[in-house]
Amino acid sequence: MNLSEKAEKGSQRFRYIKLCIFFSGLSVFAQLYLFQPMLPTVSEYFKTTAGDSSLLVSSSTIGMAIGLLFFAFKADSYSRKKLMTFSLVSSALLTIISAWMPSLILLIATGVLKGFVVSGISAVALAYLTEEVHISVVGLAISMYLSGNTIGGMSGRILATILAGEFGWRNAVLIIGIESLILGLVFWKLFPESKFFNPQKTDYSLKVKQMRKFLTDSYMLRLYCIAALLMGTFVSVYNYLTFRLEDQPFSLSHFVIAFIFLMYIFGVFGTMITSRLSKRFSRNLILKGSVLFMFAGTLLLFSENIYVVIFGLGLFTLAFFAAHTMASQMTALHAKHGKSSATSIYWLFYYFGSSILGSGTGYILHAFSWTFFIVVLLFSVGISFVLAARNRDLGAVKVH
Repeated sequence: MNLSEKAEKGSQRFRYIKLCIFFSGLSVFAQLYLFQPMLPTVSEYFKTTAGDSSLLVSSSTIGMAIGLLFFAFKADSYSRKKLMTFSLVSSALLTIISAWMPSLILLIATGVLKGFVVSGISAVALAYLTEEVHISVVGLAISMYLSGNTIGGMSGRILATILAGEFGWRNAVLIIGIESLILGLVFWKLFPESKFFNPQKTDYSLKVKQMRKFLTDSYMLRLYCIAALLMGTFVSVYNYLTFRLEDQPFSLSHFVIAFIFLMYIFGVFGTMITSRLSKRFSRNLILKGSVLFMFAGTLLLFSENIYVVIFGLGLFTLAFFAAHTMASQMTALHAKHGKSSATSIYWLFYYFGSSILGSGTGYILHAFSWTFFIVVLLFSVGISFVLAARNRDLGAVKVH
């Protein structure tokens, strides 16, 4: 295949790729976290605790982690477009079905299945872009995908909060499911088939060997643990801040709380700032600085002043995305061979951290207090800083 046939800026093929990859990110992350802002409503509906209701978020991320492990072995065995289309359409149908689930247990089980099928997108999206898009615009295409992820996560949370307040949580889930199905059908119709990829059999022994190597590499293991701890802390804050803001001394309405999720915009800034700083400073220095700012943002969440809390949340969000961007880059750069295996393990730790810490801290909040909850999160961020500091000898990666 002539490399000049790769999708270039200005071509119709590139426009379709860019649009559809944005839609895929929008759909996946709107569905993955749609229950997060509705946890107090669902908790009250099923007469359960914050920790139990948080399993609605954790179930999807556990499913995502299991799916990513599965697709680490099997993704290259399937057509890129067919796998991504299946993921988008089937996850949307599961979201629609979940609007009628009669019990919390069935909702959680559906969430695990939804997370599993939706992981097919994350498993192959970046690979598709690097294979099909001309090198000069790969960065632009990837930024569209990541923007879709961020905007999907943000808009899904805001829309879910507003719709749940107006029409009830079941109708909110149904509407987001229908919108996701429409996005999936548009993707199926417009997304170009692969020209530079043919499905192939998996070499299981090679994959296992690569994964074992990365899991016994202390540098990589520290990065994986940082991913788990920081993502777990991030999800914990966004899971339970709604409970905090609905309660005294804030007593905010659903409508006002919905716009707290606009803080996700700071995540985009965090990613952009990181890419600029990495040209001037060592990656590990940026990672340590980001973790320290995240610690500072978490500290501000102790406050009973809403403006201090909002500022703290903005700083916390910006710093998390900066740290995550840098840690994932360091993982990919350190892996000389088997980059897909290295990044698969990173995402596995990332989503397991989200699931385990994201739900575990809910039980801590229910049993103790917001103050104790924040102390636990500070401890997690503090451990992450210690781990980042231990990796100092392998900080900068010079580009010649």
